Amino acid sequence: PSRTVEEINTERQAKLDQEKEALKNLSKCVHFGCNQRFPKGGPYPDCKYHTGPPVFHETAKFWSCCPNKKAYDWDGFQTLPACQQGKCTDVKDEESNQKQFLGGCDLREEMNGPKLKSIDDFNASAAAGGSEGAPVLERLRSVLGELGVENELFDQVLEGVKKEEMAKNGLQEGDAKVVDEATKTLGLKLKKAMKAIAVEQLRIS
Repeated sequence: PSRTVEEINTERQAKLDQEKEALKNLSKCVHFGCNQRFPKGGPYPDCKYHTGPPVFHETAKFWSCCPNKKAYDWDGFQTLPACQQGKCTDVKDEESNQKQFLGGCDLREEMNGPKLKSIDDFNASAAAGGSEGAPVLERLRSVLGELGVENELFDQVLEGVKKEEMAKNGLQEGDAKVVDEATKTLGLKLKKAMKAIAVEQLRIS
């Protein structure tokens, strides 16, 4: 007899739950380009991997450690040969600040060196005691204003974030670090808000 839709969905969900439970006892290799999974604590299988993160720039896809080997579609990228051999590991290098992938901006920065400040950025930074975050906040204020967020509202939120940072870090008003820390915190709050919007969109669709 043919199975009902409910029976098929129940069987499919049971299989997904079983796979999810099995993954709990497995670790994933943290080496770039290696997607192997293995039992937590070992044994650790042989590993072929890359030392640098992948680069996705325009239509090209390649590994930053192997810039001369490029692909232009996902299947081709998946078949690019690794440049290192060793053992899988699930221990990340805490001292490494390497990104998980690179884009065009990263490549241009690497080729051209540090980005030069504009006169406006320099003046904003100087006015805030040398803060690197001050020009970022100036630009953000301007862009949000174009999107309909009133400058007064932005200023109110920013002042609130600054006060939070001063209380949390024992900083004094006028300290350049207050602006820098406030910039980071505001960025995290905006990112959280954007993620919430994205989740809501997925729920609607």
